[in-house]
Amino acid sequence: MRKIWILVRKEWAEVFKNRFVLFTTAFLPLLFAVLPLVIMYATGNYASDINDLASTSDVPPEFMELCVGLDGSGCMQYFLVSQFMLLFMMVPMIIPVTFASYSIVGEKSTRTLEPLLATPIKTIELLTGKALAATIPAVLATWLSFLIFAIGAFILATSPGVVGKILDALWLTAIIVVGPLLAIFGVTIAVMISSRVNDPRVAEQVSALFVLPLVGLFVAQSLGLIYLNAQLILWMAVILIVLDTGMFAFATQLFQRETILTRWK
Repeated sequence: MRKIWILVRKEWAEVFKNRFVLFTTAFLPLLFAVLPLVIMYATGNYASDINDLASTSDVPPEFMELCVGLDGSGCMQYFLVSQFMLLFMMVPMIIPVTFASYSIVGEKSTRTLEPLLATPIKTIELLTGKALAATIPAVLATWLSFLIFAIGAFILATSPGVVGKILDALWLTAIIVVGPLLAIFGVTIAVMISSRVNDPRVAEQVSALFVLPLVGLFVAQSLGLIYLNAQLILWMAVILIVLDTGMFAFATQLFQRETILTRWK
């Protein structure tokens, strides 16, 4: 663990000396915290009107089981902000992909990879350190933004039941469990790609493609084709645990020090 932590600190020292990187790490999570609060503020000002509107057919029947214990306005408010649950899950995967995709090929281009590979650090320690350096800041930023959102929801919600829904097991599992698992999956793929290509820009562009399935899932949710519920979240967690374990083992086997040093010129 000592070698891994040294590598993590080395990565952070190089990455976060750039203020723009700090800004981009904080901006997206804060944006996803502010947007639903703006929606809650707007709906709170028209709670009576929304209550009448929601009593008709604006909230899809498939979503009504998640609105148990809420009145019409509370159900509508929760329905609108629940669209951001998937975005909170996506943030830990989106933010570190660029960092992780640059982690290997970037060091090769700056000629700092050879001394690193010459050290007695094991491949699994090297990849773990690279992955944690990219994952931890994104996960912490996401958790902090969700905390800001939860505090704002406590102030702006039309009823305490809405806050209870936002802090229930469904949301907490999605943010605290599934989000980091998605981050590990994205970072592992990015590190694998980074170890196989020669151009940092190619590594970033190819790694970004793996975010598209989540974007498609968000679009499907926005169109009402799917709704995130406890069963779907649990299935996502189980599948991601299996995928993360398999992908990291594969990445360790794929990473060949001698090949990387001799093939990249």
